Amino acid sequence: MLQNKTLLITGGTGSFGNAVLQRFLHTDHFSEIRIFSRDEKKQDDMRNSLKNEKLKFYIGDVRNYDSIERACRGVDYVFHAAALKQVPSCEFFPLEATRTNVLGTQNVIDAAAYNKVKKVICLSTDKAAYPINAMGISKALMEKVAVAASRNNPDTTVCLTRYGNVMASRGSVIPLFLKQIQENNPITITDPKMTRFLMSLDEAVELVLFAFEHGNAGDLFVNKAPAGTIGDLAQALKEMCKSDTEIKIIGTRHGEKLYETLCTREEMIKAEDMGEFYRIPADNRDLNYAQYFSEGEKEVSEIEDYNSHNTSQEDVEGMKKLLSKLPLIRKEVFGEDVLQMPG
Repeated sequence: MLQNKTLLITGGTGSFGNAVLQRFLHTDHFSEIRIFSRDEKKQDDMRNSLKNEKLKFYIGDVRNYDSIERACRGVDYVFHAAALKQVPSCEFFPLEATRTNVLGTQNVIDAAAYNKVKKVICLSTDKAAYPINAMGISKALMEKVAVAASRNNPDTTVCLTRYGNVMASRGSVIPLFLKQIQENNPITITDPKMTRFLMSLDEAVELVLFAFEHGNAGDLFVNKAPAGTIGDLAQALKEMCKSDTEIKIIGTRHGEKLYETLCTREEMIKAEDMGEFYRIPADNRDLNYAQYFSEGEKEVSEIEDYNSHNTSQEDVEGMKKLLSKLPLIRKEVFGEDVLQMPG
């Protein structure tokens, strides 16, 4: 199915794009993989380190329709990973988050539809469920844009994935904690009771590939993942590094949640359990406003959302097992010669 096909990855120089390349670059899947991003330095680094004829690089910005439209010509599938993801920067510049995450996504879908791309997978985040910060709000609206577009593109299937924090990805706390331990500085924690889903880059790729294979128009896919507290995560890293670094509580940052939600109550009502994943079909009601405001659903108040407080919890030992599989930890803590994901 994937032989002699062309894949485009927006934001392709990031952690997710690198993980996809590790999966496909040396297989007979996809005859061409296009990397679309703004950063010429990261593209040049990737080009020089991978040296693979399958790879084609496109400088552009999802905010610019013309640049993404040109990159979509002749493409069969799109993995849309380009986004502004940092909570603080989006909080200070919410309009920039909107331009990239919302309008940029619309540009990607429009360009894909114009070029009759077969399928677009849009990557979202747990912060889009019950959002309280600008990053989450922009991603929640991105999901609405994708679902709305999925109704009107007969030649292009648009679906979504939503996942939690990817362990050791760029901007996550694990590289920060590790650096603080190595420099013998205090580990700074906002709230030790704060919980987060624990997911590897490989699992993020698996989720996207599952959506790629099983997704219908407007579907949202969520993977079931364990969670744990930030306090236990820091303790696990300390023990693995044999460090007596102190842990310093600095207080919750603006826009930060105590726990993350992957599926809302409203979504769980219609979620289909697919083993390791939930599939949430699109809300395909027409513009009959009574269905939104008059009729209601009593089940909403009788079901729980799916969040990092009520999923299975890893303790310190469980965290150590998960951490020991990460390339960053294997290299920095165990001294193994492994390929690390570029930032």
